Amino acid sequence: MSSVEGLVTQIQGLSSTASDVSSLHNLLKQADDSLHAESTRLLPFLDQLDPSKHSLGYLYFLEACTAGPVTKEQASSFVLIIARFISSCVSDQIRLASDKFIFVCKRFKDQVLLLEEPLRGVAPMLSAIRKLQSSTEHLTTLHQEFLLLCLLARCYKTGFSILEEDIFEVDQPRDLFLYCYYGGMICIGQKSFRKALELLHNVVTAPMSTINAIAVEAYKKYILVSLIHHGQFSTSLPKYASSVAQRNLKNLCQPYTELANSYGNGKIVELETYVQANKEKFESDNNLGLVKQVVSSMYKRNIQRLTQTYLTLSLQDIANTVQLNCPKEAEMHVLQMIQDGEIYATINQKDGMVRFLEDPEQYKTCEMIEHIDSSIQRLMTLSKKLTTMDELMSCDPLYLAKAGRERQRFDFDDCDTVPQRFNI
Repeated sequence: MSSVEGLVTQIQGLSSTASDVSSLHNLLKQADDSLHAESTRLLPFLDQLDPSKHSLGYLYFLEACTAGPVTKEQASSFVLIIARFISSCVSDQIRLASDKFIFVCKRFKDQVLLLEEPLRGVAPMLSAIRKLQSSTEHLTTLHQEFLLLCLLARCYKTGFSILEEDIFEVDQPRDLFLYCYYGGMICIGQKSFRKALELLHNVVTAPMSTINAIAVEAYKKYILVSLIHHGQFSTSLPKYASSVAQRNLKNLCQPYTELANSYGNGKIVELETYVQANKEKFESDNNLGLVKQVVSSMYKRNIQRLTQTYLTLSLQDIANTVQLNCPKEAEMHVLQMIQDGEIYATINQKDGMVRFLEDPEQYKTCEMIEHIDSSIQRLMTLSKKLTTMDELMSCDPLYLAKAGRERQRFDFDDCDTVPQRFNI
């Protein structure tokens, strides 16, 4: 144990300057095996270290402490220790051992789930992401863990806040798949179906050499959300989707593609019959609630179609046309659609008549001009970013080597012999 005590002394003395911390990091790497060998006795030594000053040393000790099996009783104390460490640690120090920091944070997630208290992990995990990120454009391995905790704790609004950040840098491909999949589920919980479609689309069309379970589950939800948001679904994937996805996803999600076909017929009775016949399948996929929203959205689509044909219509006629049970149900659907901004209409309670109106937005208010200007600025920033990335890729040795191999398939008279770097 004297070696551990000596290491604690060195941590206390070598945590002030960047050069000291660098020297300490080398010492800690050499002592890593011995720390794991003494893991069951290390916990008391954490009291001698200040996580806000000795972050790197504290991290090595904490990682060794949490590497082994943890009981439910131990988890209660470890959750408090790790949460305190995440809150007070210094970013520059923990990034020197980012793999250990990620491991500790994942163990933290496991322990709050063991305690069945995912809510306790939400705020610390968000703080951990900020400490680990080089910028908000960086997707870390911890993003998916944070979003999973938000899902389990039903903190959709907190999870949604991080999804609004543009991502340009990804550590691991699997991180992107789970980030977009969990993010899509959070957006569904927030009823933000447009953003959910965007994220699920990223999963389905992401490069993949073999089909994976994440893409299959994302495709199922992608079909359902498309029907809810757009009222239609095309089974044809974009050309940039992988050939593996184009060949397999449709066959692996057949009940969902058949549901989309039934939805396209516009007959509510047929759709409800199909849903009832495949209820167990949808339930086993944990998609039954979303499927019910698909059925409900068909009523809305049928009402929206009426606005293109009629200026006024009675609630009774709406109920008959869209196959609702009574005028009261029709009134509730119309009121909800007016509230959600899906149609513009007024209801005369006296005679039960609905008058459909044009979109009142004139696109000349200060708020709308600011919104349009903000969108333009964001697109300009994105364009510059894409240009920079294109230039960097055109000079990447791996890309040049692959491009050289690909050119052998073509006539050399039809293409440049060397990729040209250019500015737009």
